[in-house]
Amino acid sequence: MNKYFLFSLFVVSNLWAQEQSPHGLTGDVSHKPKLVVVISVDQFRYDYLERFKPYFVEGGFNRFLDHGLDYTNCHYQHAVTKTAPGHATIATGVNANIHGIAGNDWLDRTDWHQKNCVEDEASALIGASKSTQHAPGGKLLESRTGRSPRNLLVNTLGDELKLSYGESSHVISIANKDRASILMGGKKANAAYWLENDRFISSKYYMNELPTWASGFNERHLVTDYFGKTWDRLLPEKEYVKVQGPDDAPGESDFHGLGKVFPRKITGSQGYIGPSFYEAFDVTPFSTDVLELFVEEAIQAENLGNHATPDMLCVGFSQIDFVGHAYGIDSQELMDCVVRLDRSIAQLLTYLDSHVGLDHCLIVLTADHGASPAPERVTDPEAKKTASRLNTALLDKTVQAALVKAFGEPPVNDFWCKRDNFGYTLHPSALKAKGITQAEAEKVIKEVLLTFPQIYTAYASSELTSTPVGTTLLAKSQRSYFPGRSSDVVYILKPYVIDKTIAGTNHGTPWEYDTHVPQLWYGVGIKPEVSHKPVSVEDIVPTLSNILGLQVSKYAVGKKLF
Repeated sequence: MNKYFLFSLFVVSNLWAQEQSPHGLTGDVSHKPKLVVVISVDQFRYDYLERFKPYFVEGGFNRFLDHGLDYTNCHYQHAVTKTAPGHATIATGVNANIHGIAGNDWLDRTDWHQKNCVEDEASALIGASKSTQHAPGGKLLESRTGRSPRNLLVNTLGDELKLSYGESSHVISIANKDRASILMGGKKANAAYWLENDRFISSKYYMNELPTWASGFNERHLVTDYFGKTWDRLLPEKEYVKVQGPDDAPGESDFHGLGKVFPRKITGSQGYIGPSFYEAFDVTPFSTDVLELFVEEAIQAENLGNHATPDMLCVGFSQIDFVGHAYGIDSQELMDCVVRLDRSIAQLLTYLDSHVGLDHCLIVLTADHGASPAPERVTDPEAKKTASRLNTALLDKTVQAALVKAFGEPPVNDFWCKRDNFGYTLHPSALKAKGITQAEAEKVIKEVLLTFPQIYTAYASSELTSTPVGTTLLAKSQRSYFPGRSSDVVYILKPYVIDKTIAGTNHGTPWEYDTHVPQLWYGVGIKPEVSHKPVSVEDIVPTLSNILGLQVSKYAVGKKLF
């Protein structure tokens, strides 16, 4: 096992253990918000707030923009702008080099298969369907391993809340995606729920069985009720054409039978309620509606905001990410989903006002990352010079050929390396058999990557283990690097190059379109203001910790904003 990985685990695990001892209350609880709500919208660029503002209702995004605190210049400080690292940073205030969530998944060095960042065989799923009821023959769903936050190596804000106030504070996290819910909630959350197929589920890490209210919600079959229903535009077609252009545009996909134009029926490409239908449903805005209703049930059932000490609710709206990947940021589909999300947020805030009182809540809204335009839709002359789709198969072939040229064929039944996210990981047994050092092999990979026309730069592991300083690309890459989970050699694509070969868009780079996200505040103590000063997502946890009277993590890289 990589020596740097062992050292990092030793250091971080010991530091995390030091944070487990409860610390005393600070400040007057009566002047703190009764409920802190952290909302993350997956793949939500800041400019969506400007582009679609004329179509927002009063109580949704405009509640933050017109009556709250709007930081217009908020960016991530890490390079790998993926869902899991983003949500872990939102929750902890630190980056992957400390919290350990280097990607949505990574190569498991024991069996060389991809491992989900929240995968945990010891924490079985609860509440999941056992079969696809309407599929021919009652086809069984794909088996899934358990889920938990055990790979997250530092405390979240919710963990610190529980350590300070004990069981009187409730922490509930809910999202469409498992990694969003689990990583925002943290290790000590009362519960984390996520939508899988037609049900909200959890794992035995949190509880032995779903509470009655959650099981009852699932029995309403709100997801499967959408089978055969139509998704059409919420607003007149001319408004979409004016902002986003034509409905059928280059770079869009026909995703699971949804087609490329409005209106579209939600049946899935297989025509029955099964895996294809569920994937199609996830792309539609109706998955946001179902999530919002489940959040309402949780607020009431868990009596959030009505305990002796502050509670915390984390909500991850993941649907924008699904539609962006399928149709791109300039699609009519994306616009429709953002406009509908605005209504769902307005409904959620109205519900909070009636059950808790918004004057007792503190709400922050942000995103885990942005997104690149689809290369086919890029119009800026400078951007068009590099805009393209990366052929990863060709990249793999080029890297492997360079290693063979330098060192010969790998031993029988062995391999030189595997691509893992934005990088390559070397196989130690092949190096040992050939008597080659890792540094020698990394040098070959880096050199050939730098000759590839769509790659901006690359870094070997020896360059990534130093403490990051500043905002250079190297520093951002260092913040995303965790030994044993990150690749041995990482690369950064040129601007507007995406590693999605067919259609839609992607993210994961340190360029502005991926790092620039909203940071909106509303509620207790917040005065209306538009601030253009540079801030980061890493600032959210120190700020909330200060407001709640919690101990700010010794690892915190952000600052208290107010």
